Amino acid sequence: MVYQFEFRTYQRKFKRPLQTSHGIWDIREGIILRLTDENGQIGWGEIAPLSWFGSESFEQAYNFCRQLPANISEETIFFISGELPACQFGFESALSNSSNSFPGRAWECFSGGSAAYTMKAEPPDLRFEAEPGNEEEKKIQNRYSGLLPAGETALPALQMLWQQGYRTFKWKIGVVAIDEELKIFDRLITAMHKLVDRTQVLLRLDANGGLSYLQAQTWLQACDNINKIRNFCVNIEFLEQPLPVSKFEEMRELNSIYATPIALDESAANLDRMQECHSQGWRGIFVIKPAIAGSPSQLQKFCQTHNIDAVFSSVFETKIGRQAALNLADRISPNSRALGFGTDCWFDDNPILDFRF
Repeated sequence: MVYQFEFRTYQRKFKRPLQTSHGIWDIREGIILRLTDENGQIGWGEIAPLSWFGSESFEQAYNFCRQLPANISEETIFFISGELPACQFGFESALSNSSNSFPGRAWECFSGGSAAYTMKAEPPDLRFEAEPGNEEEKKIQNRYSGLLPAGETALPALQMLWQQGYRTFKWKIGVVAIDEELKIFDRLITAMHKLVDRTQVLLRLDANGGLSYLQAQTWLQACDNINKIRNFCVNIEFLEQPLPVSKFEEMRELNSIYATPIALDESAANLDRMQECHSQGWRGIFVIKPAIAGSPSQLQKFCQTHNIDAVFSSVFETKIGRQAALNLADRISPNSRALGFGTDCWFDDNPILDFRF
C-alpha cells in the first residue's frame, strides 16, 4: 500500500533542565509523522532522537524525512536503515495505529503554509490525559517509575511524586562528587522509608555510564547494604549503566559479584547493541527505550525469543511516541517491572511547542 506522508518538527522545553552525567538537556526536539492510506485512514508516529545516547541526531532524522517523496510505500518504511533507529520506530508506529481521530486538532493548527508556526500552548491531544490527583491517574502512575532530579532537589521532588501515586523511583547519580551523593542518597532513602506504611518502595539508580570502576563498587556495596536491612521498606531495584559502553566486561563482572543487579542502558541503546550484548553473554536486565531502539517488530521478536528481562523507559517523547512505546511494552512483557514513563512532571502544563515546516 502507498501512503501520503507529511511531517512536522517540534521543540518542547523542560520545566527545569535535566542534569545527567552526559550534561545538561533543556529542550526536547522531535518530529511528528502522519501517514494517510488510500482509504483515508491516518496513522501517527513520532521520531524522538537522542544522539548522545546512541541514536541518530535530530538533524539526520530531519534530513531523512525531507528527502522522502510525498507518497511512500510499506517497503520504504521496512527498509529504513538500522543507522536511523528513531526513524524506524516512528514510521513503523505510524503504520500500526491507523485512525482518523488521534491528534487531528493539533495537525489542523499547522496545516497549510510554509513558515514556522509557534503554539503558545501544547495541543491537549499530545498530553497525558489523566486529570491530576484523580484515582485513575494514581493507578496508572503506580505502574510507572517516577524520575527524580539529580542532587538534593530529589528530596522535595520525592514528596510531590509520592502524592501523585508513584511507588517506584529513579534517581540520577554520577552528577556531583560521590561522597556528597552518598550523603544525599542516605537522606533520600530515609525519607522514602518514612513515607511508607507497610509497603515496599523501589529505587533505581541511574549513572548514565558516569562512574569509575571503584565508584561503581562503592555504590553497589552501598545498595547491597541497604537491601540487607531488615524491616526497611526501601529496596534498591538495580544500578543502571554504572560504566561507559566500552566497559561491558567490567559491568558483567560486577553483576556477578554484587547482589544488587546491574541494568544495561546506553550499552543496549538500540536493537543492534542489545543483540551484541546478548551474544556476548549478558543475561541481566536491559533498559529499553523503544523510541530509539529501532524496528518495533524486530525488537519484539528479539525480546520474546530470548525472554529478555526488560525495563521500558521514556525518552521524553510526546503522547504519540509514548503511546506507541507503551503498546510495544505491553506486547513484549505485560505486567512486569514498572515502566520508566513517569516523566510528565518535567514539562509545564502549557509548554511552548514550536512546530516548523
